[in-house]
Amino acid sequence: MDNQINRIKALQEKLEQLLEKQQVFSKEISELKEAITALKEESAETETKKVVEAPPETRKEPQADRTTSEPVTTPAASVESKKLSRRHANKILGGVCSGLAEYVGMPVWVMRGIWILFSLLFCIGALVYLILWAAIPASHRPFAVAQKAPSPIVEKPASTVDAPKRTESTPPPAESKTPPKPVFNLEKYIGESLISKIGMVILVIGAAIGVKYSIDNDLISPTVRIILGYLLGVLLLIIGARLKQKYETFSAILVSGAMAILYFMTFAAYLFYGMLPQWMAFALMVLFTIATVALALKYDRQIIAHFGLVGAYSIPFLLDEGWAEPIVLFSYIAIINLGILYISFKKYWKPLYLFSFGVTWFIYCTWFAINFEYTLHAGMAAFFAFLFFLIFYITFLAYKFIKKEVYSVLDVVLLLANSFIFYGLGYSIIEQSADGESYLGAFTLFNALLHGIVSFVAYRFKLADKNIFYLVTGLVLVFITISIPVQLDGNWVTLLWIGEAILLYHIGRTRKAGLYESMAYPLIALFVLSLIHDWGDVGLAAYIPDETVKYVPFFNRVFLTSLLSAAALGYINYLYYKLPASAPWVKEETLSRLVSYGLGILFIGVLYTSFAVEISNYWNQIATNFKIDTVSNGPNYYFRDAESFRVMWQIIYTLVFLSLLGLANNYRFKSRPLGIASLSLNAITLLVFLTAGLFLLSELRESYLDSTSSAEGLISGFHIGIRYVSFLILGLFLFIGYKTLKQGFISLREDIVFDLVLAVTICWIITSELLHWLDLYGVSDSYKLWLSILWGLYALTLIILGIWKKKKYLRIGAIGLFSLTLVKLFFYDIAHLNTLSKTIVFLSLGILLLVVSYLYNRFKNIITDE
Repeated sequence: MDNQINRIKALQEKLEQLLEKQQVFSKEISELKEAITALKEESAETETKKVVEAPPETRKEPQADRTTSEPVTTPAASVESKKLSRRHANKILGGVCSGLAEYVGMPVWVMRGIWILFSLLFCIGALVYLILWAAIPASHRPFAVAQKAPSPIVEKPASTVDAPKRTESTPPPAESKTPPKPVFNLEKYIGESLISKIGMVILVIGAAIGVKYSIDNDLISPTVRIILGYLLGVLLLIIGARLKQKYETFSAILVSGAMAILYFMTFAAYLFYGMLPQWMAFALMVLFTIATVALALKYDRQIIAHFGLVGAYSIPFLLDEGWAEPIVLFSYIAIINLGILYISFKKYWKPLYLFSFGVTWFIYCTWFAINFEYTLHAGMAAFFAFLFFLIFYITFLAYKFIKKEVYSVLDVVLLLANSFIFYGLGYSIIEQSADGESYLGAFTLFNALLHGIVSFVAYRFKLADKNIFYLVTGLVLVFITISIPVQLDGNWVTLLWIGEAILLYHIGRTRKAGLYESMAYPLIALFVLSLIHDWGDVGLAAYIPDETVKYVPFFNRVFLTSLLSAAALGYINYLYYKLPASAPWVKEETLSRLVSYGLGILFIGVLYTSFAVEISNYWNQIATNFKIDTVSNGPNYYFRDAESFRVMWQIIYTLVFLSLLGLANNYRFKSRPLGIASLSLNAITLLVFLTAGLFLLSELRESYLDSTSSAEGLISGFHIGIRYVSFLILGLFLFIGYKTLKQGFISLREDIVFDLVLAVTICWIITSELLHWLDLYGVSDSYKLWLSILWGLYALTLIILGIWKKKKYLRIGAIGLFSLTLVKLFFYDIAHLNTLSKTIVFLSLGILLLVVSYLYNRFKNIITDE
């Protein structure tokens, strides 16, 4: 014992010594940290003092280091090097004003103020804003990235000898010097840039108005007008060339205005005065176009192309001439567009392309809507529509193919708009010809062929990224899809769309091509809509007497098309669950669930409707034929019976279909969503059978008992037999519904639910059967008596089953039925029954109630234990 105490004391002393050493060690660490901090502060103060006192030559940066620092640029150069884009950092709506302000070096608030004034005074600010928002690309990077300037070179002070040395891998921290942001000078911007641009626009407009005025008032001879115009253009061109070295921006504006004036004078000399032959005017315009393109590329400025080429579009509008000579007008526009096409191989100036695209098709479509006459302009209109389409098609693809750039959303919109504008115009021209409808499908396939050639070239020579290839290939498939309903009719459209949808979906899933899978979904919707249209046509044909001979139920093209559609949807559903999705948007959880449910609903719906339509049309055909052949009073009942048979067979078919669907899901698919949907449809169908179905069966019984119809030989035993066929199908339906409940798709007590549903169904059917047989035997007046007795017997049966099977809910339901029977007895039967009937029903129900009471007393131990 003493030995253990000594060991404990020795360990405690050792622990105290270690704690003392820890305190000393912590104190030394703190002192060392303070010393290092003091040395760092002293070293920093010394370096700062030496930097301030050093002569200028000691603070010069080496030439080698200067090359790695931020380059010194003038404000003008920095502005020119920026790219015009919409800024998201300081935007209010679309970032257009902030992007323009950043591009020209103007404060954002000034640009917004100018834009507001422009909108209020000229009333087109919103429209221009939308155009710029669509044309100017969005910025994906910050406005400016400040580079770190190199730290000044100084000698190391002697006092830092004892300071810890930095290794080469950790360079000394340098102060970050951000170059001062140039202050925007509004007066300088207006004087140097804005005034010159406005002045050039006003000068061109003034020249056009002046020429117009001189024409109207015959102030100057035509020759002098043209010469003065050419001299003005050449003068501006010379002045611009002389000013290029010192004032490049101003020079570019003058040159662009000069080219617009030269365009204008050539157009006027040919169209208004006939001073130039056609070949010479064409040659001059080609020459001016080449010169404008060359100058725009040399200056590397869009403004020359905008003023020179795009400005030339406005000449016919300023003079209000040219509409009467569409060949001259469209040739003039085509020459300008060819110049823009050449630029597209060198530069990607999206605002230029967007404006030229919009103006060209606006001019053409306006002329087409107002002045087009097929007999006069058909060939010319088709030629220029195709030429414009081809020019812009190549324009939108050329730079992307050469540089292998990725397409933006606006590029896709422009390409699609160009394709469908051309298709719509061509369709309208061909449709107006005598045999135009025969060539509409060929024209649509011609469009598909054009895009197919581009797609093949892009793929064969690897000219673009796969998204552009998929886009053009998608256009091929779109026009092939459109050509089907354009050229064909009826169920052939549905069949071809079915084949196309299966092909695209198969390629998309098996080859992991998301675009093809995405394109398959609209085609699925299209062929389902076309199939619905086919169903409507064949349903209408069943009501037309001349068509009923041609219609053979279950052996017609529409039914075959319906089965093929159902098979196609089944295969698509198989691929959906068998292979992973290739389209990115389908992989999202919510969309994937929606697509899954949608495909399943379409498959089940098409399969169900395929047979339902045939059943409905069969009975409609019978009713139509019978109405023609018979004129007596009897067929009126038969027409009503035909409708009753049609609806009844639809209900029976629905019971069979849902039963088979439940079997397939219970033993093959075992899908919980399908199980829930199946049970919900079962409940609705059962309710329809018990209400509408039993009512229709009673209507058929009434027709069977009608003496007039029987005498005409219009009634058969099946008016009664269909009742028991439906009961047999209903029993099978309820059995499979019970099996579906046992699968556990819904969190319910399946035994209780099914027993209650079965009890209500049996009560409803035996009530209908009682009324049915009473009516057959001609004693329907006593139904009140027998109905009360039947309900009492059925309630007693339920109580016996409830006690035997120990099911309390059956006994409670039986008591409820007894209560309903007693209410009926005292509030209805007692006022309508004769004395004998009252005696019988009161005695019967009294005996039944006593039996129920006896059973409760006889088996009270079982009931209490339960």
